Amino acid sequence: MNLRPATVDDLDAIMVLERASFHGDAWSPAVMRAELASEHNWYVVAEAPGRLDGYAGLRAPAGSTDADIQTIALAESARGRGQGRALLRELLGEAERRRIREVFLDVRDDNATAQSLYRSEGFVEIGRRPNYYPDGNVDAVVMRLDVAAWRAATNPSATDAGACT
Repeated sequence: MNLRPATVDDLDAIMVLERASFHGDAWSPAVMRAELASEHNWYVVAEAPGRLDGYAGLRAPAGSTDADIQTIALAESARGRGQGRALLRELLGEAERRRIREVFLDVRDDNATAQSLYRSEGFVEIGRRPNYYPDGNVDAVVMRLDVAAWRAATNPSATDAGACT
């Protein structure tokens, strides 16, 4: 697996994963193109030879002290191999580089796997949005991460958050 910053050229491959991962909640190509092109966002993709296995996005406007994880998606065949964690850590590393103090995200209440990943990285539940998702009246669990605490817990001697390779 190779991680690299996403570009608008990745749109078609990202949309295949978007539709497979989010079905009725999938963003349109126009919305995703705007996400990829926005100066306030940073997207990363996970590549394997000849295919895109995943992508993730962070919204962190210049000068802000907080950011939002917009999305993380993996091909079904790529799940369970640490790629979701790698994508998440790339987003958190970028948040750190942008001097973000807190990162927020929403996760489906019925997605225990994602919630477990986020908790293992230090996210804590701070609220809920009832019936947030339109495909079955599923709540959104709102989570928050203290970036400095995350860095201290994951690599206390690190002076640099790293970069995509």
